[in-house]
Amino acid sequence: MKKISILMFLLFSFVSMNGQKLVGAWERIYTSKNGQELKSIVIFSENYQTISTYELSSGKFISSNGGSWNLKANLMSETVEFDTENNERVGDKIEFEIELKENELSIVDSDMIFKRIDSGKPGKLQGAWLMSGRVRDGKKQLRDVNRPRKTMKILSGTRFQWIAYNTETKQFMGTGGGTYTTINGEYKESIDFFSRDDSKAGIELKFDYDIIDNEWNHQGFSSKGDPLHEIWIKRN
Repeated sequence: MKKISILMFLLFSFVSMNGQKLVGAWERIYTSKNGQELKSIVIFSENYQTISTYELSSGKFISSNGGSWNLKANLMSETVEFDTENNERVGDKIEFEIELKENELSIVDSDMIFKRIDSGKPGKLQGAWLMSGRVRDGKKQLRDVNRPRKTMKILSGTRFQWIAYNTETKQFMGTGGGTYTTINGEYKESIDFFSRDDSKAGIELKFDYDIIDNEWNHQGFSSKGDPLHEIWIKRN
């Protein structure tokens, strides 16, 4: 019995360590069938992941999908929460085998090979967050983060992506992503793609940020120039 317990502990430790190795951001640059050079970015937090593809030169948005994930040995399981190419997949659990090296992630039986960008550092906001409210006229207005309509932001050490979607209706509302830094209370985004307006690719946005009672307070101006004060909480 003691030997079985030790073996189970070692197996759990291996699975946990292997999963932790995925946390961070990964990229794949390749040429499409019509000759366009594309970039795909995968971001893994501890429990959630996204993948987005866009044209490397113009930032034109192509596609995105994501949801929760789990890894057992080399078998990846994902439960889809949004998919811009096929919303009928929302709610489905998909499984596939991966091969994980130190700085390379491969999908077995495919030509998909991703190179590591970061391992969750140095960004101070690494993880998956849910929009939980706003501050208007000095008053905090909170929302239920357990409802099907979600706005999630997922960050690695250097990359970010936000996604607005509804798991009940399977509707996708929009997404954007790129690189970010957190220095001296300033959160700065450099946008690589924006599904609602490709012309936003290349712009930079600066915000003040602070973590107060485990809430990420995010203040500044939107890409439209509108003032905002958002509140985000870590997604379990």
